[in-house]
Amino acid sequence: MKKFLEFALIFCVLSTFAQTRPDNTFVKDNYTKQEVYIPMRDGVKLFTAIYIPKGISKSQKYPFIMQRTCYSIAPYGENEYRASLGPNKLLMNDKYIFVYQDVRGRYMSEGTFTNMTPQVERKTKKDVDESTDTYDTIEWLLKNVKNNNGKVGQYGTSYPGFYTAAGILADHPALVASSPQAPISDFWNDDFLHNGKFMLGYFKTFPVFGVQKTKAENKAWYSDSMIKSTSEDGLKFYRDMGTLKDGYDKYYKDNFFMTEIMNHPNYDEFWQKRSLLPHLKNVKHAVMTVGGWFDAEDLSGPLNIYKTIEKTSPKAKNTIVMGPFSHGAWSRETGKHFHNEIYFGDSIATYYQKNLETKFFSHYLKGNSKAEAGLPEAMMYDTGKKEWKEFDVYPPKNAQKVNFFLADGTLKPAASNSISEYYSDPNNPVLSSDKLKDFNGFTPRNYMSEDQRFAVGRPDVITFTTDVLTEDLTFAGEILAKLNISSTSTDADFALKLIDVYPGDFKPTEKKDGVVYGNYHQMVRSEIMPARFRNSREKPEALVPNQKMAVNFRLQDVVHTFKKGHRIQVQISSTWFPLFSVNPQKFLDNPNFATKDDYTKAFINVFGDSSLEVDVLK
Repeated sequence: MKKFLEFALIFCVLSTFAQTRPDNTFVKDNYTKQEVYIPMRDGVKLFTAIYIPKGISKSQKYPFIMQRTCYSIAPYGENEYRASLGPNKLLMNDKYIFVYQDVRGRYMSEGTFTNMTPQVERKTKKDVDESTDTYDTIEWLLKNVKNNNGKVGQYGTSYPGFYTAAGILADHPALVASSPQAPISDFWNDDFLHNGKFMLGYFKTFPVFGVQKTKAENKAWYSDSMIKSTSEDGLKFYRDMGTLKDGYDKYYKDNFFMTEIMNHPNYDEFWQKRSLLPHLKNVKHAVMTVGGWFDAEDLSGPLNIYKTIEKTSPKAKNTIVMGPFSHGAWSRETGKHFHNEIYFGDSIATYYQKNLETKFFSHYLKGNSKAEAGLPEAMMYDTGKKEWKEFDVYPPKNAQKVNFFLADGTLKPAASNSISEYYSDPNNPVLSSDKLKDFNGFTPRNYMSEDQRFAVGRPDVITFTTDVLTEDLTFAGEILAKLNISSTSTDADFALKLIDVYPGDFKPTEKKDGVVYGNYHQMVRSEIMPARFRNSREKPEALVPNQKMAVNFRLQDVVHTFKKGHRIQVQISSTWFPLFSVNPQKFLDNPNFATKDDYTKAFINVFGDSSLEVDVLK
């Protein structure tokens, strides 16, 4: 169990699983804890812990800060206190009424758990979803916790970030501030799927999300079904497992969530109704969405939630923060801030907590919630220059669309008639990393900025690189891959990586031991696209062998300066293992059930009128 909790921290901020520690008595000395069951409108009761500041009175009232989670609100028991409260210690020290709630079907709460609970657009009095549960919880708190000031804020990271984003739709008048952090917005392109492609690197997480409990639980009831690593070589597990079908048959036939994924390979109603984005309309209160540029789990969610609210609710106080963080890393200070092997500066999490997060909640919950908090519209970290940048509009107005064409091994300003060919064999896939221990992790993390030199030179990887840059070049905004391809087979995936190639004599200001930084190929952004979805996510189509076809797809945004003396590189392949499941390269109605007999070798062409369209800051 202890080992599991260590893994589960990747999914949620440390505070989700915080326990009482003998050396930390601040919470117990300054707060009183209550545990209650709060009834929802359909009669289901949700277990809730409330930490109330001592000294609260009619003359000293406090607002609420709430987190709803599927990851446990431990420790349980009114005499058992968390080691810390809220999103950061500054807010904990400043005193709020902190509320934690197990969502439906999780731990001590009643009901049945549903992954990414579908939002009900037009509700009857009996309809429930995460927004109604948020509304009913707020209503109960206002009426039953004495001496509150009538204002509520909410936050959460990862899955709790989704509950925060869905809670925005509660539209309760007391809800004045929401901060969804690393939120899931649409399961088709967050966490388990990328453009509908199954993320095999999540394979060991499914007990957490696909096993229902049968009674109230104060500890993980699914831990017996967790997959144990048997070798330091994490790749061995995936090699031995075989196909995705083999892994499902061996480990997860009784896992309801894995079964749902296996049986819904296309963007059908099952996935459509789990997208939160179509429902984010008429947002009236303040929202600060937070994400990390190196978040391997939920990078799409923050960007899409911010952009959707910006489009549908132009009067909303809508802010986005994107830092040089992995999943949830803004919640804990590490001093020297590295992602994997790349150094980005000192005390970056503290800067965010002090100047952005604390300011956001303090202003809207204890100040004038109808006035602006003085936060930037977009606070975005430039991962190349390694500095924060503020934008009053995002994507920036002064960014221009520029196409880099993929031809003759180079990135060119104009299209050409050249053809780049590579060979793809599903039985010998391109690895997603050369760090074998990383494959033992609960979820992937380091690959988002990893050195990509290990893939250069393989016959199943093609590479396009600029000349050495003579001046800085800043990409700031959206990225669109516009590939024109042909294949000898009827299906293929296209994995594309955008890479910053360092000078041969590069010497970093801070470094990790044993790393060769000269000619380092740092991944800046990447994405994968199944060609079957090139025209429709709902109705996949086979490739016509040897016929030129367009495969267009978005990569997530970047704010990154490729510095003078560096080079820009693009790598393309059709396998990316074991980060993603292997495409059999034979069109099937449901590729999730492909067998080794379906695996088809192919020669794939990328034509010289293919390009990467980026926003370049002028």
